[in-house]
Amino acid sequence: MKPFISDVTEEDIKREKIKAQRLRKSQWWKRKCAEGICYFCREKIPPKELTMEHLVPLIRGGKSSKGNVVPACKECNNQKKYLLPIEWKQYLERLGNHSWS
Repeated sequence: MKPFISDVTEEDIKREKIKAQRLRKSQWWKRKCAEGICYFCREKIPPKELTMEHLVPLIRGGKSSKGNVVPACKECNNQKKYLLPIEWKQYLERLGNHSWS
């Protein structure tokens, strides 16, 4: 099954990546990372190792906003890729991992 990919232009993605860079420098983001918890697996991760993950990926029309970005470990970030939250949840259920909801 191929996931739905929205009609997002390269310019849209570039603009959102610039917003993400600014957001990474904000005190809000630094506080989120200081907690040292991956949003998805809930594992304790050194804050400097957390990545910014878009819940709704940029390629799927997501924005670089406080309501759409979360700190994630590299493993979860790499596994989630371009999945929407509901698709990610279904993926984890198929694996037998119900820790994220």
